[in-house]
Parts: sequence; C-alpha cells; structure tokens
Amino acid sequence: METVFKLNALIGIVLFVFFSYGIITSIRENEKTAVFRLAIFALLLPLPFFISSFLPLPFKDELSIGLLSIFSLITLILFLPIRGNKIENDTPLNRIDERDTMFSRKELKEDSERFEKYYENNPDKRILDDKFRKRPGLLKPGSTQYNPFHFAAADSSFGTISKLHAMVDGEPSENPVKVKAEEITEFIKKWSIKLGAKDCGVTELKDYHLYTTGGRGERYGKPVLNNHKYAIAFTTEMDHLMIHSAPTGSIVMESGQQYLDSGTVAIQVAKFIRNLGYSARAHIDGNYQVVCPLVARDAGLGEIGRMGLLMTPKLGPRVRISVITTDLPLLIDKREPDYSVTDFCKICNKCAVACPSKAISFEDKKDIDGVRRWQINSEACFTLWNALGTDCGRCIAVCPFSHPDNLFHNFIRFGIRNSKTFRWFAVIMDDAIYGKKPPTAELPEWMQVYTDDD
Repeated sequence: METVFKLNALIGIVLFVFFSYGIITSIRENEKTAVFRLAIFALLLPLPFFISSFLPLPFKDELSIGLLSIFSLITLILFLPIRGNKIENDTPLNRIDERDTMFSRKELKEDSERFEKYYENNPDKRILDDKFRKRPGLLKPGSTQYNPFHFAAADSSFGTISKLHAMVDGEPSENPVKVKAEEITEFIKKWSIKLGAKDCGVTELKDYHLYTTGGRGERYGKPVLNNHKYAIAFTTEMDHLMIHSAPTGSIVMESGQQYLDSGTVAIQVAKFIRNLGYSARAHIDGNYQVVCPLVARDAGLGEIGRMGLLMTPKLGPRVRISVITTDLPLLIDKREPDYSVTDFCKICNKCAVACPSKAISFEDKKDIDGVRRWQINSEACFTLWNALGTDCGRCIAVCPFSHPDNLFHNFIRFGIRNSKTFRWFAVIMDDAIYGKKPPTAELPEWMQVYTDDD
C-alpha cells in the first residue's frame, strides 16, 4: 500500500503543478477569469490525493486504491487514441465569383451602372445589402467602436497595402536560373519565416482555388486567368492580446497589420521568384485572384472550421494569409486532413455562441454545391462590421484553438489531436476555465488613448 500512497501523492503534486503553471500562463495572457478558476482547480483537485496519502483516515487503503483506479481509468479514456470520423468530402466542385463577396459588394457605388447591373442580376442581395449600407461603415465615425486613434492606425495599414497592389505582378527576368525543386522550396519556406511568416506551405494550384471573375477595383468583371502550376501560402500570427479585446479597435488594427505583414512577405518572395526568371503573382488583401483559405488548407497549413476561417494547428484562426502563384518548380506538401480540428468544431460551438450577429451556425455541416461544409451568414456578419466600425473578431477571440502557442495550451492541443474523448473533455474544461461566452478583455494599456474632449 505504501506504493499506492506515493502514487497518489505524486498525482496530487502533478495536478497542483499543472494548474499552477496554468495560472502563471493565464496571468501572462491577461486571462483574469481563468486565473481565478484555475486557482480553485489547483487547490481542490489535488486535495483528495494528498488527504488519502498523508492523513490517517478510516478505510484509507480502500480510498487510496479507489482514487488511483478512478484517475487511471479517466486518464486511459482521455488519452486512448480514438481518432474519430474522417473528414467528409470537402473539395469544392465550383469556382466562386468574387463579385458576390461582401467586400466587392461594399465597393459598389449607388446609382452607378455597375451597382444597377449587379442588383438587377441579384435582386435577393439588394435587400440584404441595404442593411449594411445604412450603418456607419468600417473605420467610420458614428460606429459603436469608433476611436480616432485606433481607426487612423488601422487605415494607415490598409492604405499601405493598397499602395502595394502595383507590385503584386511583373515580368520575370530573362534566362531562368535552373533550380532543384526540393532545395528552392526549402529556401523559400525558411526565408519566408525569417521575413515574418509563421508558416509556409506549397500546393498544386487547383481550378477551385481561383475566382471565376474579379470583383474589386480595375479587376471588376474581368475573367480570372491564371495558368500557374503551383501556389505558395503564408500565414502570419495575429497578436493574442490584440485579438483578446475584440471587437474594439484593437482587432481591426491587428487585422490591418497582419494583412500588411503577410502581403509584404508574399510580394518580396514573388519578386525573388521573378528575379530567378519565373512567373509569380502575389495575392494580398484587396487584390486576390484566389480564395486564400482553400489554398492554405490544401498546402497543409490547417483546416476550414465552423466559422469559415482557416484553423491552424497551433494558432487556430488567429492568422492572416497571403498567397503566391507561380510556375517555379516546387515540391508540393501532401495534405493530410486533420479530422481532429473539424471534429472539435462540431462539438465546440463557442464561436457560434459568442457571435454578436448570430452569423455562425450551430448546425452540423451541410451539403452545399456538392460539398460538405459549414457556411456563415456573410451578410449578417458584414452588417455588424459596419455597425461596429471594426471587423469584429469575437469568433477568433473565443476559439479554444486561438490560445497562445505555449506548453500549457500545446498539451491540450496534443490531447485534441490524439483522442475523440479528449475533445469532449477539452470543450468542457475550456468552458469551465474561460467561460462559454468569454467577456471582451480590456484594451492593452498602451492603446488607451483618447482625445482632449473625452
């Protein structure tokens, strides 16, 4: 029995250390609710193991064996590698017309020929779009989250991005340099991370990656023609503390910054490829020919989650994406579908609970155009954006996969990947620690700047 007592004491110590480390991690992450709740867990959960090990109690032997057996059984159930269901058919059959996206519809000018023609062909969208047009608009005074400093900062990022549009393409140098696909792929991946990317992947450019028709700026109404063979996808990390304060101005500032950062990586690498004598086009915010999340998914960088965003293994949806299409010979990354992510999304629903516009469905995937997937109500989502003045981001902020990339959260991610039963446990624990509908955090202190009139 001495061995049982020692094992129970060890379990108590492990539990106390684990939750104490969670407290320290949560303090660093400014998760005040989590700090308090983890402290309760750190005090209460190890207690029975310490009591059964050190105090003289009636039936001490039976109690100690029972606790050890229950803990062992729970651990076995949670970490038993039960993978769950594989991803259902998720390969799109049709291409998307960019003119149908909310960003394209936002750019339509009332009473213009383009405006009238679009809604003549899509009368059902006119009623929906009139709702967002009645709101103040993104980065506009009168919106609920308006702050002149935050919005001016965000606008400076988006304005800089627009200046980069002229650099997305160009003529390749003459006399292409001979390259080895494996070596140049490795070079680009390592260099892009040095430039600021979080991750990089390569896929064969598929027909469904491309829009059928351009929908923004001078590309409006023009067929998308792209004969490149390969696509390179990059992700950049959105800062956790900035996202934590969504839907305030911090979210749109961070979105703009990371669209800019991912875009500059793509433009720089695309220019490098053209310098080698190969065609390359960067696809950045406001100037896409491709649907970036689909390219990134097929390049092995993540899966498409319930909220319709790319869910990466260590940052969840807390990333922004840019893409390069090219004819440079590259080594393709084989996509290995991660069913643990979509399986987790199926049971979590946290983004749907927290969504202020109710744009995210609670239902399971549906067959849409021959593909089994989730689809958000983009009109409801975008209308809220125009009321807030920011791109909201509540779904990203509350997603359990959005927690920072560190030892505490990576342990949970390991369990989620490994076991279907652990996924249920992770959902319950995330709700217990952070809340099913976590509150918006305070802005970082340095962002708390106001005008003299406030």
